[in-house]
Amino acid sequence: MAEKVVLVLFDAVGYDAALRDCGTLEGLVEAGLARRWCMRSVLPSLSAPVYETLHTGTPPYVHGIRSNDRVVLSKGPHVFGLAREAGRTTGAVAHYFFSELYNVAPYDALRDMEVDDPSLAIQHGRFYSELGYTKWNLNLPSETDLFTRATLLIRRHCPDYLLIHGFAPDALGHLYGTASVEYHHAVWALDNALAEVLHLWRDEGYRVLVTSDHGQTEDGRHGGTTDAERLVPFYDVGHPQGGVATETVSQLAVAPTLLSIMGVKPPPVMTVAPLSGEFGPS
Repeated sequence: MAEKVVLVLFDAVGYDAALRDCGTLEGLVEAGLARRWCMRSVLPSLSAPVYETLHTGTPPYVHGIRSNDRVVLSKGPHVFGLAREAGRTTGAVAHYFFSELYNVAPYDALRDMEVDDPSLAIQHGRFYSELGYTKWNLNLPSETDLFTRATLLIRRHCPDYLLIHGFAPDALGHLYGTASVEYHHAVWALDNALAEVLHLWRDEGYRVLVTSDHGQTEDGRHGGTTDAERLVPFYDVGHPQGGVATETVSQLAVAPTLLSIMGVKPPPVMTVAPLSGEFGPS
């Protein structure tokens, strides 16, 4: 049966950091109410290439988003577009790279920061930037504001697919490194804020997936091949089989998983099977 689905993307949260700092999510796994996988990111382990992989089910050498230096409209097919074509409603509360990938590029904040337009791939979008952030002034939405915006969007528009993207761990990891108090607090703060809204989304009928795009090294880098940069968690809150999966899975599975939960059949270019089970009806 088709379900609505939320994907929460904790930026730059590696697998070990999630197990250490995400008490809310780990508590659900321990109680058998969520399933956790270890997931290996594609290469390069950079944000924009992985954002596109998460929504196309293809690696960067196929989809063409190769770095953070040139973000252009996705050539697709991608989750937002396929959901919309199937009559589903889409939304996002996320970094402006997602607006550039799926709505319009380049990003113009006055035009694109808040959109409610059924003709767009992301029909209901609330976007932010980190432009101007420094060690002394992190110009980012708070975790509570992020999830409040998402909850309001759910109540007002009830999207079948909603992306929620928290950027702070990436920013603080770059500034202080992943061994720092600042980085671990940012990871914990996202998990802690999620605890206050997760039950609200579940009550609205949403399956909730939580993952990261990539990890990060202790000296604040990512893009390379180490496990610290590539291994991330993937949680499925509402999966019929809770607990910990033993296998390490591919990031290419995320897009077909999202589609299958919504009852939309993935296109042939998405070659990895979904983690949610069999494909739903088209």
